Amino acid sequence: MAIWVVLAGILVAIAAVWAANIVNSMWVRPRRMEKHLRRQGLRGNPYRLFTGDIKENYSMIRQALSKPINIGDDIALRCIPFYHRMINLGYNFVWMGPIPRVFITNPAQIKEILSKNYEFRKSVTNPVSRLLITGLVDHEGEKWAKHRKLINPAFHQEKLKKMLPAFYESCRGLVVKWQNLVSENGSCEVDVWPCFSSLTSDVISRTAFGSSYEEGKRIFQLLDELLLLTTQALQSAYFPGFRFVPTKLNKRMWNVDKEVKAALKVIINRREEAMRKGEAANDDLLGILMESNHREIKEHGNDHKCGMNLADVIDECKIFYLAGQETTSVLLVWTMVLLGHHSDWQARAREEVMSVFGQSKPVEFEGLNRLKIVTMILYEVLRLYPPANAIIRAVSKETKLGDLLVPAGAQLIVPTLLVHQDPELWGEDAKEFKPERFAEGVSKAASNQVSYLPFGWGPRICVGQNFALLEAKMALAMILQSFSFELSPTYTHAPHNAFSLRPQHGAHLILHKI
Repeated sequence: MAIWVVLAGILVAIAAVWAANIVNSMWVRPRRMEKHLRRQGLRGNPYRLFTGDIKENYSMIRQALSKPINIGDDIALRCIPFYHRMINLGYNFVWMGPIPRVFITNPAQIKEILSKNYEFRKSVTNPVSRLLITGLVDHEGEKWAKHRKLINPAFHQEKLKKMLPAFYESCRGLVVKWQNLVSENGSCEVDVWPCFSSLTSDVISRTAFGSSYEEGKRIFQLLDELLLLTTQALQSAYFPGFRFVPTKLNKRMWNVDKEVKAALKVIINRREEAMRKGEAANDDLLGILMESNHREIKEHGNDHKCGMNLADVIDECKIFYLAGQETTSVLLVWTMVLLGHHSDWQARAREEVMSVFGQSKPVEFEGLNRLKIVTMILYEVLRLYPPANAIIRAVSKETKLGDLLVPAGAQLIVPTLLVHQDPELWGEDAKEFKPERFAEGVSKAASNQVSYLPFGWGPRICVGQNFALLEAKMALAMILQSFSFELSPTYTHAPHNAFSLRPQHGAHLILHKI
């Protein structure tokens, strides 16, 4: 009997500690942070238990997504309507569950946040995201520095040059497919969004896994499903521990993630075995990463703690897929939409491509670097339709940011979409498609260089930005060599945020054979 009394006492004590932690994280700490922010003159809604502003945020998003807009309309009203309204009302913070998220739009403060990456850290409010957002983009401190060092060689210019044949092969497949579609009548309607998703997944499969790219395609399909499942899970308030509850959604997410990791493990182990037999590492992303990793371990006396383990390599491969595929596909789809709408810029881009490559000359690295107009267009598309609409950072201790004292546990959000279209930074024509603003490069386009953030900024700027831009340039150049295009009468302009800025109803264009 005494043992049962002791056990009962222990369980009661554990329950009391757990309850106290819940009360602290869900009520005491949020209320304390709210008072801290309001004392500094910041405005926001009163904290609401558990959900904060999440319900209102997603309600406004669902309402906005129920109807399309016109090209040239403010897409922030459709993609981040709650943030847009709160900022316009003069509010400075919102509540993502029990966590206050403070808006930062001042370039000087943005620069400080993104420069001091050891003070202002990446933040994942809902741990469900960690099934998807892993690897370099999620790591902090020494682990981030180590992974960045090991991954950087894969994206050096000389390595990218060697990947051009893979880019070209994938792009040629798309062009041939479209040529077959238009061959009979000289024109046809195509939804280019799934075409670009297939193209960029093919490119990343080839460049990440070389001869194993067919296996890579299956991994991408699974990751795309995981992305949609994660997006669905994030549209509800997060309760501690709920991700471990075996709901139908959670179980499917676990199974997909398990299958992705198993498939990647097979490819990586096969490559490890080949390297042990003395075979040279391939010039694909996985081969370069593994070679860099082995070299780092060897330089430190075969201390494996200095390199990546299998789980680390798997996580980096997942990010190769998601970031590499998604960024370029959305860049290409919005470029085609805007050039289909702005025929004058399409004509100027085609004239430049023809002057460099002609109509049949293969697209190569040196020629791509001479495409000034095409580059201006891509920069402007990234400004108006950035792949990610916000950058979020968190502080673990009370931190000074300019005149603001950020309380421990709070988040800072840089709404990229709004910064990119701020008239004070970009001029009164900030919401208009004007590639000429980049005629003298990014540094001269806005009043402040830290106003342009499609790939982030500072030490954590996207390591694959040159990969994405090179792929997009090649695809666009090859398309312009073979086709002219315009928006279909059936096209519906409906950008929405699902991990990146996607077209909700596809992108229907009319292709014409040149």
